[in-house]
Amino acid sequence: VTVVSGLAAGARQGILIKGGVYLEDARKIKAVALDKTGTITEGKPKLVAFEPVDTGLDQRVLEGLAKSLAGRSDHPVSKAIAEGLSTADQEVGEFQAVAGRGVQGVIGNHSYALANHRWIEERGQCSAELEARLAVHEEAGRTVTLLANSERVMAICAVADTIKPSSAQAVADLKSLGVTPVMLTGDNIATARTVGSQAGIAEVRGNLLPEDKLQAIGELQQRLGITAMTGDGINDAPALAKADIGFAMGAAGTDTAMEAADVVVMNDDLRRLPELLRLSRRVHGVLWQNIALALGIKAVFLVLAVAGGATMWMAVFADMGASLMVVANGLRLLRR
Repeated sequence: VTVVSGLAAGARQGILIKGGVYLEDARKIKAVALDKTGTITEGKPKLVAFEPVDTGLDQRVLEGLAKSLAGRSDHPVSKAIAEGLSTADQEVGEFQAVAGRGVQGVIGNHSYALANHRWIEERGQCSAELEARLAVHEEAGRTVTLLANSERVMAICAVADTIKPSSAQAVADLKSLGVTPVMLTGDNIATARTVGSQAGIAEVRGNLLPEDKLQAIGELQQRLGITAMTGDGINDAPALAKADIGFAMGAAGTDTAMEAADVVVMNDDLRRLPELLRLSRRVHGVLWQNIALALGIKAVFLVLAVAGGATMWMAVFADMGASLMVVANGLRLLRR
């Protein structure tokens, strides 16, 4: 009854917990790994700059290529690029989403890619001049995506996302509960540090692929103990499954993330995490109260029975009375 009451109390706050074991274990969490986009930030980025790298190229043509590729991806950054460009898109063949890197496809018999900074470096298309231009956007906390063909980078797309008003408070609450927050993101490290400082997170790791997040969770488990992961995207699913407890953002999260997680936060408010930790501690306290109450009453009756002072009504109270008291105590959790 106590555990079910705790699950119901969590559901009333928009926290869907997939089993009593996760409710009981949440109080033991020592570290929480947090994704950036859609978890700490609003997950609704907007295109703030589109810059051709070569002024000799027609900007409208470049915008059309970028929108065509971005419009076929469901990633928040791609959606922001597609919505921020007004040109007509074109047919894209052999479209492919490359996890943790970007998208690519064929337009008009030519291959193009919308790639993050890391992928451009892997393709050998970075230069000192390009790095300097990217640094300006990244230090401003923007996510940079680059349009490139097989030979060179053609344009820079800078997307900005805003931090959720509740994120800083949630991080502060986690710290007050003795939990270490860590940001894990596939975004560039400069942008990650900017967002991390706004949220109050000291430990920030950027440029992470899904397998890198998986390794980071394992390292946190070894270094700090029981670790939770919070995310909303397909790239977060492996880390959500690896963590001791996985939290998925339910409003903007993908089906894959919610399937891999153990807890779903329906309103995407990070403050639900410290609330769940407090609820878990209350449930633990009530469980021990009930155990002590039930055994204590029976111990008193046993002493009276041995001494010859027990009655039938005492036996009924020690059995049914104790059960009713335990149930009533467990139901107190529903009052929040």
